[in-house]
Amino acid sequence: MDALVRPVADPTFAAAALAFLCGGVALGTLSGLVPGLHANNFALLLAGFAPSVSADPLLVGVAMLGAGVVHSFLDIVPALALGVPDAATAVAALPGHRLVIAGRGREAIRLSAVGSGLAVALAVPLAVPITWAMVRGYPTVRAHLPLLLAGVFALLVFTESSKRAAVGGFFAFVASAALGLATLDVDPAAPLDAGGVLAPLFAGLFGAPVLVDALGGEGVPPQADARITMAPRDLGVSAGAGSLAGAVVGYIPGVSAAIAAVAALPAVPRSEGDRGFVVATSGANTANTVFALFALVVLGAPRTGVMVAIDRAAVPFALPILLVAAGTAAACGFALVLLVGDAYLRVVGNADYTRLSVSVLALLVVLSFLFAGPFGVGVFAVAAALGLVPPRLGARRVHLMGVLIGPLIVG
Repeated sequence: MDALVRPVADPTFAAAALAFLCGGVALGTLSGLVPGLHANNFALLLAGFAPSVSADPLLVGVAMLGAGVVHSFLDIVPALALGVPDAATAVAALPGHRLVIAGRGREAIRLSAVGSGLAVALAVPLAVPITWAMVRGYPTVRAHLPLLLAGVFALLVFTESSKRAAVGGFFAFVASAALGLATLDVDPAAPLDAGGVLAPLFAGLFGAPVLVDALGGEGVPPQADARITMAPRDLGVSAGAGSLAGAVVGYIPGVSAAIAAVAALPAVPRSEGDRGFVVATSGANTANTVFALFALVVLGAPRTGVMVAIDRAAVPFALPILLVAAGTAAACGFALVLLVGDAYLRVVGNADYTRLSVSVLALLVVLSFLFAGPFGVGVFAVAAALGLVPPRLGARRVHLMGVLIGPLIVG
C-alpha cells in the first residue's frame, strides 16, 4: 500500500516520477514519429534496457507507460505525412492520406488528437464496468472470437462500393491471411532482440505501396486551415466506437488495436468516412493502450508490447499512480500532436518528395532487417507487392488486415 500514497506523502518520489514520465514522453515522441516503427518493438527494446536502470521499478513502469501512451497519439503523424503507419494506425493510413492530399492534413491531425483524447477521457468512467463485464464475458468472447472476426470480414467485403471491389477485397484478405499464416509464428534471427515480423509486414502492406505510388508526385500539397468540419455528433460516435472497440480487445489475447479499429469501422458514419476512420482508429489505438493496463492488473496477462515490458520489469501494480501517469502522458500527447504534426507536414511538404520517398523506403528496409533479419527483408518485399493490389482492383486496403484476422479465424 505504500506505493499508493507515495506521491502525496513523499514529494521526492513525486518529483522522480515526473522526471521519469517526462523521459517516457520524450521516448514515445521519438518512436511515434519514426516511420514504420511498431510500438511493440519499441516497448520490448525498453524492456531489455530496463534492468540496467538502477531505479524503483515503479518509476521505470511510469516511463514505459508514458512512452506507450504518447506513441499512440503521435504514430498517426507519419501515417498522414508519408503514408507509413504503425500497425495500429494502418486502417487510417489511406483515408488520412486522402485528407492530406485534399489539403485537410491539419484537420486530420486534430481529428486524431481528439479521437485519442476522448479515448482517455472515456476510460475513466468505462474502466470499472468494462473490466467487470470482460472478466465475466471473456470465456464466451474468446470461444466465439473466430466467428466474430469472420463477421467483421464479411461486413467489410459486402460494404465495398462495387462487385469488382468486393472481389478485390476478398482476394486481398485471403492473400494477406496466407501471408500472416506463413510468417507470424516465425521467430527469425535478427540484430535486435526485440525483433518480430510485424514491422516488415505492416511497413510492406500499408507503407511501401503509398510511397511507391507517390514516386514522382508532388508530395504534400499546401494545407488549409485546421478547422474541424466533422459534425460533433459524428465525431462523438466515431470516437466512442473506436474507444469501445479498443477497450474490449485490450482484454483479449492475440487481438491488437489494429483489429479493434477494423471492428469499429462499421459504426463510423458513412457521410464522414475518411474523417471517421481517423478518429475511430486513433481512439481504438489509445484505448487499447490504457485498458491493457487494467487487463494486466485484473487478469495478470499482458496484452500489448508495453504491458509485456511492464510485466518483465516487475513493475508493482500501483494502479492510481500508473493511471495518473497515463492521463498526464495523454495530455502531453495531445499537445505534441498539435505542435509537432503541423511542422511535420510542413517539412515534408517542402522536401523533394521523390527523394524523401526513396529515403523512407530505404529506412523501412533497414528496420525490417533490424527487427527480423534477412527474413524480414523478404517479408517486406512480398508484403509491399501485395499492398499494391487492392487499389488497382478498386478495393480498400483495410482488407489487408487479413494478415492478423485470418490467422485468428483459423486458430
